[in-house]
Amino acid sequence: MTSYGKGQPLAEACDRFVTWLDGRVVAAGRGDGLERLEVAPSGTFWLGRLACEDEVRKGVGDDRSERLDPCAIGVRFRPEGPAPWSATVTVRARAWVKDPKDGPDPERRWWRSGLVEEKVPLVVDAAGGTFGAKQLEGAFAAVGAPGLCAEVRVEVEDWHRRPELVVQLVNTSPQKAPGLTDSHIYETQLEVAGLSTVPFELEALPDSFRYDRRVPAYGINVGVEMVAPGVFRTTDTVGVQTFRPEYWNSPRPQPDLSFARLAADPIPVLTDLVDALDEYDRTHWSTVALDERHLADGWTDAMRAEADRSAADVFDELARLRAGLELVRTRPEIRRSFQLMNEAIGLSAKGRGYRTWRAFQVGFLLSAIRFLAEPAEEADHVDTVWFATGGGKTETYLGLLLTTAFFDRLTGKRTGVTAWSRFPLRLLSLQQTQRFADALAGAELVRRQQDDLRRSAPFSLGFLVGQAGTPNKIVPKPENDEIGPDSPGMPEKYRVLLHCPFCRDERLSMKFDRKRWKLEHHCTNQACPWQRGPLPVYVVDQEVFRFLPTVVVGTLDKAASIGLQQAMRGLIGPPQKLCSEEWHGFTYSTRSKSPNGCLVPDCQGTLKALPMAAERFGPSLRLQDELHLLRDSLGAVDSHYESLLDHLQDKLCGTRAKIVASSATLTGYDHQVRILYRRKGRVFPQPGPRAGESFWTAPVTAKLRRFVAVAPRGVTLEHVSDRTLDALQRCVRELLNDPRTVCAEAGIDPGHAEKLLSIYGTDVVYGSTLYDVEAAGRSLGSNNTVDGINVEQLTGQTDFDEVRNILERLEKPEDAFEDRIHVIAASSMLSHGVDVDRLNTMVMLGLPLTTAEFIQTTARVGRRYPGLVYVLHKIGRERDAQTFRHFDKYVSQGDRFVDAIPITRRSRRVLALTMPGVVAARILMLVEPASKQRLSTPLKLRQYARDAGLTPADEAASVAAVLGFDGPEDSLHQQQIVEWVQEWFADLEDPASKARFIGEIGSPSPMTSLRDVEAQAPIHD
Repeated sequence: MTSYGKGQPLAEACDRFVTWLDGRVVAAGRGDGLERLEVAPSGTFWLGRLACEDEVRKGVGDDRSERLDPCAIGVRFRPEGPAPWSATVTVRARAWVKDPKDGPDPERRWWRSGLVEEKVPLVVDAAGGTFGAKQLEGAFAAVGAPGLCAEVRVEVEDWHRRPELVVQLVNTSPQKAPGLTDSHIYETQLEVAGLSTVPFELEALPDSFRYDRRVPAYGINVGVEMVAPGVFRTTDTVGVQTFRPEYWNSPRPQPDLSFARLAADPIPVLTDLVDALDEYDRTHWSTVALDERHLADGWTDAMRAEADRSAADVFDELARLRAGLELVRTRPEIRRSFQLMNEAIGLSAKGRGYRTWRAFQVGFLLSAIRFLAEPAEEADHVDTVWFATGGGKTETYLGLLLTTAFFDRLTGKRTGVTAWSRFPLRLLSLQQTQRFADALAGAELVRRQQDDLRRSAPFSLGFLVGQAGTPNKIVPKPENDEIGPDSPGMPEKYRVLLHCPFCRDERLSMKFDRKRWKLEHHCTNQACPWQRGPLPVYVVDQEVFRFLPTVVVGTLDKAASIGLQQAMRGLIGPPQKLCSEEWHGFTYSTRSKSPNGCLVPDCQGTLKALPMAAERFGPSLRLQDELHLLRDSLGAVDSHYESLLDHLQDKLCGTRAKIVASSATLTGYDHQVRILYRRKGRVFPQPGPRAGESFWTAPVTAKLRRFVAVAPRGVTLEHVSDRTLDALQRCVRELLNDPRTVCAEAGIDPGHAEKLLSIYGTDVVYGSTLYDVEAAGRSLGSNNTVDGINVEQLTGQTDFDEVRNILERLEKPEDAFEDRIHVIAASSMLSHGVDVDRLNTMVMLGLPLTTAEFIQTTARVGRRYPGLVYVLHKIGRERDAQTFRHFDKYVSQGDRFVDAIPITRRSRRVLALTMPGVVAARILMLVEPASKQRLSTPLKLRQYARDAGLTPADEAASVAAVLGFDGPEDSLHQQQIVEWVQEWFADLEDPASKARFIGEIGSPSPMTSLRDVEAQAPIHD
């Protein structure tokens, strides 16, 4: 990391500042350092406090209510030997006492007592016992809090496999007593020393040869740390530090994987990479190596069997890399595509601070590149990139995408879609879109320099998200919610690029060209290397269909349009013709508003032949980002549409696209891939021999993120969120106003103050629901004690242009701190593809519903600098309480806590929703073009069906085959399909039918979005 000034590195300054911030937040939660208060401490502090046992017993009395405001903290041990057991317990606590109205400070009547610190010796037999009650009562009286009392309570639980000791500090004070102004005790801590213990084994996880399941002790309503051998101390929060990986783990020197070297002469360095992997795998995965670990680590037979299976997968992966290397060596067009891709990525990376690949990225390219040579065979496998968020997954499949695009051009595909990349969120990240645009711009500059590629179409990008983000179409005379050239916000509202992908200049202008009927991005930089008018980016759905850009990025939802728009055919096969008018593009089936099939209004052009063979129009790649989000009903619906896309491309082009995905989890990925795509799953890279370590990565000492689990006591989660953000913002304002004092306290070179203010000046508050996010924004705006906190929201409801504006402000903050964004209240939109180096502190409002969401969300902070994440547990929820109990393992072994993806393609409710789209798509994409006539109305289709001999039985059999319901075990699904198709044909033949268009025949109509389902609920086979 960059070093500022002559002395302290910035990384060290950041680490110390994070430590100082955390200390200040915890102090705010406990009351450390305060001497007096205006208000009752029981409504102010959320850490370290204990209610009295009487109050808890008089409450609801269940575990949930006791966790919300507990009367005890403690530690659960597993003693090493039999009873009796001896130990020394140190109790630390304070009290808050209220003066009478005529006290020394009438405005701040509450005062904080001195520290109670008492050592209580224990000797415990199998019956347990209570200790130190008189001693602690006297200690509280001595610091000015008579009436408060507590005891050390030891319980022995002997119904487990071996005895367990529960050592607790219990607040036994009366709820009300003469002179007692607050029955809570504060800043509590318990320390147990001198007890010999054996560790627990984490029951939430199975045995694995990679992971250590041992847990020294469990905290009760607190965290627990082992500060020295045999010494355990409670903590009010649970802190877990993670570390940045080093992306090379071999004794051999790392090969030069720079873009320039791979563009010039890739074979030697690729050979060095594969040889190093070979050596690592033989060292760590050979039978001899596994035998040694089996003996040394005491593996069970099941653990050894797991290791053997993993070793087989590792050596299969090595074989794929060797095969990829051989193809680069022996196939000139593959080698040249790989070299041109590297040259392109090198151009797109200029000025961004990196010039080389990470080893795993090149490894993935080698492992997947065989699909260029053997597309039919490789299409049987879905290759999933599995790597820590922030490790470079997007750039990895951009490398494969550009290699494929160059290969397509070198082998005769002069135009058309190479890749359709889909993202599962409703609003595609503008930053993700920009990355694609930048990479394609680099590729376009390289293409121009190749004599044999200059006559092919420019590399271009399509943005396919529909009406929620950009227009479906632009019409001359808009009606209702249609968009016209002069509609409000046109054209600037639909800018999707943050900067010019060719020159990085942010001075982009939007124009609508009425002659070409195009919505255009223009770069105003006179020195831009593009110099060819509008940038090659298409953001209107119909423009995507007209020009079939090299790469189409969009939301998953849009796949449903395959059953609604004949022009979607261009994304899976050939269009009909090419319009003779310049810039009108490809044409499709004729309609009343497009009598010649051209999508430009009032076109008078004639039709020309396609510029290449029809079979080359099929996409080579379908990319699926965030595969783990395709679950439940969304995954079920998508599985049917994936089969439909495969079917249509096969019928139109005789090919299948290769599917490449990225995922946050490996749990159950093979089952998910089989259900979604009816293909085999394959993951890269294979996990290493030990947790957090493989050939591709090894942990180092550089700090990544500090996770802090918080279980609020006695106050609402919203109160804790407000106070936490308030404390964070107060701290950065102290740094702004008095940098020398703050830097001295934190041990930081004052020369870093301005940089730290930028790095840690914007906090994220994250909610799993829109309600949580909006409530957090409102609450912070009204309840904070720091003036002038500027809050912005980033959710799926945030307007498109507002998202762009917020991202620009985050990337390039205002000069004056008071004008900047200080807090971002965000939903899951932030979790995917939003990468801003200035986001480094986060407050999570409750544990997200899935571990995958937790991993994705927290990865948005600390991407470049050490991050700080507060996880405010909704401790009344059983899942949050259990996770708080083993939070360190939850973070350090997070991927193991990810649930297998719940998904099935056999839901009959889902089949009822998807059948209409399958039938409509087959008519639009296959039947109508083959008929050589317009079949857009029921009347015309009815006549054609009669003439061509189309029958319900044949169509039902085709639909069943498309969806994979053609086996003997699928009789119920087959019957459902037959019955619906018969009803559909009956409606088609009914002269009294009110259907005006094909999509209105039958019920229900084809889905308009893959999310046209009820609120998601888990579904299972």
